[in-house]
Amino acid sequence: MTATSRGATESSVIASFHLIRYARADAMRYMAFDRPVLRGTGGLPFWRLLGTGRGRSMSLGADLRRWALFAVWDGERALEEFLARSPVAGRWRDEAEESWHVRLAPLGSRGRWGGRDPFAAAVPAARPAGGPVAVLTRASIRPRRLAAFYRSVPGVDLDLRRQDGCLASIGVGEWPLARQATFSLWEDDAAIARFAYRGDAHRTVIDRVRGEDWYSEELFARFVPYGSEGAWDGRDPLRPGGSE
Repeated sequence: MTATSRGATESSVIASFHLIRYARADAMRYMAFDRPVLRGTGGLPFWRLLGTGRGRSMSLGADLRRWALFAVWDGERALEEFLARSPVAGRWRDEAEESWHVRLAPLGSRGRWGGRDPFAAAVPAARPAGGPVAVLTRASIRPRRLAAFYRSVPGVDLDLRRQDGCLASIGVGEWPLARQATFSLWEDDAAIARFAYRGDAHRTVIDRVRGEDWYSEELFARFVPYGSEGAWDGRDPLRPGGSE
């Protein structure tokens, strides 16, 4: 991976996000094959294999050819070793029709994922003002709130499409319907704030999430994205002009 932007960080803990598109829909089988390999990977205290949606936020539609990995590493060396030697990364190189990878320096987080704080050992990265920011939002939706949640998704997707400062966004999930997440890239913190506080649909959903107790667990994390490589829908959203 070649760095495109990076904030200095004192923490050895980094994260990464990998978006892989295969030629065939039967790529779902890799979800089972990769789990024991990832469990045995050194320096990888937290990871999630994720399916992807067809919208920019959490959605009912699934893309069976595209899958993602979100991972937290005990430093750059552990990630480098995985990319160089893991059969999972080797298959990405050999079989992926398209792949995009990015390293993430944690800026801050709140909440839990599967009862854990994945970033408990991380020291927030220091960085200059401005520059791209990556955001991960994740939620376990209460079964009785599923219908209300998914009725709200189209409006949030529309808000995202209207945001000039959103470089890219994708809905992902580890379990159909109820355990959903969104990974997004933004020009800067100001762009995130505009979406969070000025988008009518998003603001309404947040109010309902709090007022009606939609989630049993949630996580919000921000990162400095750096070292991006490959293509996401034909381009690298973190590079000038979007080229690989």
